[in-house]
Amino acid sequence: MSISLRLSALALSLCASVSALAEISISLSADGRSFVATGTQAGDELRVRVAGDSDLPAMAGELEAIDGRLRFTSRFPISPGVTYLASVGGIEREFVIPELDPTPVARVVGVYPSADQLPENLLKFYLHFSAPMAVGEASAHVRLLGSGGERVPLPFLDLAEELWDPDGKRLTLFFDPGRVKRGLKPHEEEGRALLEGRDYELQIDAAWRDAQGRQMVGDYSKRFRAVAADYTQPDATKWVVEAPEAGTRDPLCLKFSEPLDHSLLERVLLVYGDGGVEQVGVVEIGEGETEWRWTPDQEWAAGSYRIVVEALLEDMAGNSVARLFEEVGGVKEAWNVSGGRFIRVPFVVGDK
Repeated sequence: MSISLRLSALALSLCASVSALAEISISLSADGRSFVATGTQAGDELRVRVAGDSDLPAMAGELEAIDGRLRFTSRFPISPGVTYLASVGGIEREFVIPELDPTPVARVVGVYPSADQLPENLLKFYLHFSAPMAVGEASAHVRLLGSGGERVPLPFLDLAEELWDPDGKRLTLFFDPGRVKRGLKPHEEEGRALLEGRDYELQIDAAWRDAQGRQMVGDYSKRFRAVAADYTQPDATKWVVEAPEAGTRDPLCLKFSEPLDHSLLERVLLVYGDGGVEQVGVVEIGEGETEWRWTPDQEWAAGSYRIVVEALLEDMAGNSVARLFEEVGGVKEAWNVSGGRFIRVPFVVGDK
């Protein structure tokens, strides 16, 4: 091969390499949690480290290949005010994470059950926040106090991973079931955290930071009294339906004989029309969790409908429509609903 041909081949190779590098793009994901590289080659690896010190090791995290892209998600949160260096396939790019406005924005917007009288065998609280919260902080910022201000020792179940919803705005906080349920060793040795006739206060302090590292707007407190334990199942035969009229978008209302689980009320009841067609609408839980209201997207048409309820719907003590949470009077946990996993509550929408 002549010198000119070899030079031409080398030039083409260099151009191809430069073109490949030029096609690589690195960006920060919209949620600010991951780095994403496109235009990479097989075998490329996306690495991220804190910029400014070449001796620092690459960050630990998870590298995924998704639809021709590389996504690196750090094991630890990306910190505001820090500059990161991401590199792949010979391309490097710095990302300056801006400082956040430290003004608090997150607050507790609700704690359920919302009643001020709760059974001493209460199974769980749901804590609702206005913004995604830092994970792993609950034990440091949630306290249960007795009427004298003394702290109730270890009332809640200690889990390796807290039970957050996908948005990071709702935490499920279980009382230790071993202490709640009779016949178990923790119950016999330590007793329940709540005792009938006593007053309590659930405190959530503002030092709990949100997912962006900002403290909450303020503290939160819920005071309540413990009443007798609940050992009965929700009774669907006592539920009352208030049906709307045709031609309106008035809400359908289902009333219960006792407060039920707030989170389950949001997701285990559906409305069906004639022919088994699921209806589309918006759920609202009434005060005290004793009402379920459903507003349709379209005006009601006259006809027969039904509310279909999964039998796993529970009360505050974990007794579901289908089964008791614990053995009571010789009755063991068993599927007590005839006709399968669902309760069907019929109703008729009439003409005005």
